[in-house]
Amino acid sequence: MKISLILACAGKGKRAGLNKNKLLFTFDGKTVLEHTLDKFINSNLIDEIIVSANPDDVEFISPILPNGVEIVLGGDTRTQSVINALDKVTGDIVLVHDGARPFVSKRMIEDCIKTAIKHGGCIPVYPSRDTMVKSDGKIITEYLGKGDVYSVQTPQGFNANHIKNAYANARAHAYNDDGEVYLATYGKLFTYLGEQNNIKLTYPEDFSKLTTLDYRFGTGFDCHRLVEGRKLILGGIEIAHDKGLLGHSDADVLTHAIMDAILSATANRDIGYHFSDKDPAYKDACSMNLLQRVLEMTTELGYKVASVSASIMAEKPKLLKHIPAITENLAKALSIPTQSVGISATTLEGLGFVGREEGICVHATATLVKIN
Repeated sequence: MKISLILACAGKGKRAGLNKNKLLFTFDGKTVLEHTLDKFINSNLIDEIIVSANPDDVEFISPILPNGVEIVLGGDTRTQSVINALDKVTGDIVLVHDGARPFVSKRMIEDCIKTAIKHGGCIPVYPSRDTMVKSDGKIITEYLGKGDVYSVQTPQGFNANHIKNAYANARAHAYNDDGEVYLATYGKLFTYLGEQNNIKLTYPEDFSKLTTLDYRFGTGFDCHRLVEGRKLILGGIEIAHDKGLLGHSDADVLTHAIMDAILSATANRDIGYHFSDKDPAYKDACSMNLLQRVLEMTTELGYKVASVSASIMAEKPKLLKHIPAITENLAKALSIPTQSVGISATTLEGLGFVGREEGICVHATATLVKIN
């Protein structure tokens, strides 16, 4: 059975008080949208993902979507946005989830799929802890109580053919969500238990809570001599040149500087301490593999990389055309967006060790964030 996911991301998020779409707000080194996507991708329960996006945000959202995730243009209402996405759905079961709910759990995803398979349509609900009233904001018109009052969440799950039929039957007015559309056609809608933490990021205070995080900052620096008969490797990418960097490992000076910056941020010594050039185990070692070891050490200390930046000082070769590939390779290795990897290159105008084309130096910085 094929499971599809529609992420509703076409809203403007004006109540958040940000100067951009709230889905592009960054915390823990990733955007809200990326955190939400990660929850579903890492669940290994979803076969197809379709993102319904506001036309104004497509150019910003498209670059952060993983391969295989399809994007469609949203409409003026949530109803129309979901309809646009449903046209692309090929699964047997479809889940619809708010892009601004990044704290959804695997348990909820599993329960949603199971309940939708069994009953055809379902939504998650969570019991209200407070007495609820109906009001225009000034005058209370009705007490709703709390014993049988629930808040509605997402993901909402449906038999794909059923929800497509429900939307085809929908009258021309705005519905609150997909469950209401389904209920209007089929007259019965099942529920499963939501979670208190599965909030939809909506107001400024929701985002201010996300920024009270424990950050660490580190710096790293490395130099290697250029010699004939060696490969030139920077950020795991081999660069065509008549010389390469001399070292015990592959002498990837860029990756070495980034590794030292990460280790520095957690006061965890340096790469010479952990990977001695006197140890034959590291002879000709791939620095990208050593980087993975450093990331494992960082995780053990309770942190993860949020961003890195590095300045490569080299007279030759010219690196301008190689920087995109280097950036992408490092981002993949660090498991962070390419937007969080800043790589630049400069010459020293013929001055000194680097200027005489005798070597390459790199200065790097890293930002780490505490793993919640």
